[in-house]
This record gives sequence, structure tokens and C-alpha cells, in this order.
Amino acid sequence: MDRGPCGVTELADGLEMGKSAVHNHLTTLREHGYVLKTGDEYQLGLKFLEVGGSTRKSMEFYQVAEPEVKSLANETGELANLLVEEQGVGVYLMRSKGAEAVDLDTYAGLRTHLHTTALGKAILAHLPESRVEEIIERRGLARKTPRSVGSREELFEALEGVRDRGYAIDDGERLEGLRCIAAPVKDSSDEVLGAISVSAPASRVSDEDLHGKLPERVLSAANVVELNINY
Repeated sequence: MDRGPCGVTELADGLEMGKSAVHNHLTTLREHGYVLKTGDEYQLGLKFLEVGGSTRKSMEFYQVAEPEVKSLANETGELANLLVEEQGVGVYLMRSKGAEAVDLDTYAGLRTHLHTTALGKAILAHLPESRVEEIIERRGLARKTPRSVGSREELFEALEGVRDRGYAIDDGERLEGLRCIAAPVKDSSDEVLGAISVSAPASRVSDEDLHGKLPERVLSAANVVELNINY
């Protein structure tokens, strides 16, 4: 709904829920003033700001990470994102655009498959293997582009690489022509809280950048967030 009014079918497809369930939820939200209906389409009402804004900002992870995401965007000039895992999918908490950033389809609240993004792989690499298996079973490994991970074997090999390097790479796996670097953020018990990333057109990110200065900056941002959360 961040993208404007939409119908029950579109919402059901995006949320991977049945249309009847989505309709029931929308009816309840409408009765309480959180959703407005025009014809066959629904959109968020202003009352949702009371819940959405306060809930997101009350999350310690979001509060601590927000300035680092903005700093990462400003320093690189590119698009920086913050993502968490919920029910086996990635949920974007925020994005921040640098001066040269391309305007991608990410927005706060967008849900995405974990295996097709650097952010998602950074998180998956630090989840228990049994949890990763559950996510594969529930969400599958559909390819978004020809470069996407498409099998269990490919995924676990990629996750091993993430752990070895300390960061994850998306080289046109969700959107062709886009390169992304992401680093996990973990708490004091080594549990992954989410991931932070920077994305840019492949034309502006050389192979050297992909394994050099960009990862260093993203890892630094993740480290600052971890220190502020844990200490």
C-alpha cells in the first residue's frame, strides 16, 4: 500500500495470503479507520501513522541503525537499506538515498525473498542451518534473474562464502544490472538482528569495488550499529 491504492488480489499476491483472509483483515482495518476504500481499491489511512511510525521507531535496532544507514548513503552517494527477517522473508525497515542513488523499488515494509538479495543472504548465513532449511521449505528458491540462487546446494555454498568474507554480495540476483553489498548486524549473543547494505548500478561498481572499499564501508557501518546496540 506504500505504492498507492490496490485491490484485494494484488495485496493477496504480495502478502502470499488467501484473498478471503486479506479481505477479512481489510474489513477490520477499515472499521477502525486504518484503511480507506475507494471503489474496489484500498489505501492506508492517516491513522496508520500512529501505529506504523511508533512501532518501527520503538525498535532498538531501527533506532540505532537509522543514522548509520543515512551516513552510508551520504558517504557512498548510493542507496542504503536496512532489512530484517520475519516469518522466512526479508522486510525492509528503511532506505536512504545518496546524491547519485538510483530510485529502486524498495520501501519500508516491502517484503522480499531472502535468497535473492545480499541483505537476505547476510542474514541467512548467520541463522541456524535448521532454520534456513525451514525457510527453504516454506518459501522456496525461485529465481528472480538468471543470476539468482536457485537450489539448496547453491544457497549453502553462497552462505559459506558470506561467512568466510564477512559480507554478502548480490551481483544482479534480484535486479539485473544492480550490485549490492550487505553485512549482518548481530547482538551480544551472536544472534543476527538484521543486515545493512549499499546498492548501486553495476556500471558504477567495479569488481575491485565489490571486494574492496564498498565492503569496508558497509562492514564499518554494521560494526558501529553492533557496538551501539551491545554497549
